Amino acid sequence: MEYREIDFVHGWTIERAVKELHERANDGNKYCGKFNENKLTSDMSLDDAYMLCTGKTLEQFNKEQEESRQRLIQEEEEHKRKIPELSKYWIEEGHKVLSKDKWEMWDKCVPVRLGDLYRGMELGQCLDIIKTVKEKSIQDGIDVMNNLHSGISWGLMKSMIREFCDRGNEFLEQLGE
Repeated sequence: MEYREIDFVHGWTIERAVKELHERANDGNKYCGKFNENKLTSDMSLDDAYMLCTGKTLEQFNKEQEESRQRLIQEEEEHKRKIPELSKYWIEEGHKVLSKDKWEMWDKCVPVRLGDLYRGMELGQCLDIIKTVKEKSIQDGIDVMNNLHSGISWGLMKSMIREFCDRGNEFLEQLGE
């Protein structure tokens, strides 16, 4: 018997795709569909589909996902505990690079940035760009920024450069933003 091909809805999980295949096969036909370039069929078990798509059984996959989730939670908790120490460090680093009139805003910004999505990654990069602009040129600073950022972090860096770099507006003009 030949397989009848169906399209899966974008965003479906492996489980949902296999369930759809099994439900359709209740009519006595065999069905198949592409899931991330893997051909799933109505005569596959859920574990067969997981092995094909992930190289793991459902149980192994779920166990690995849970271990990964627990590691992320642990890392996040550890990072949160370090925020006071990291704040002190980044405030001192900022004071070495930034003009004194920028210190108060930097001191307020540091703990906020340490607690966000990027966990403060952008603090050092902002200071690197500002140092490069001071010691070399705006174009060299733009080159540093182009090598480090895109998407959401791009907008964040532009805001930080505008706020903390003495030549921030000039930098953004040359950046073309």
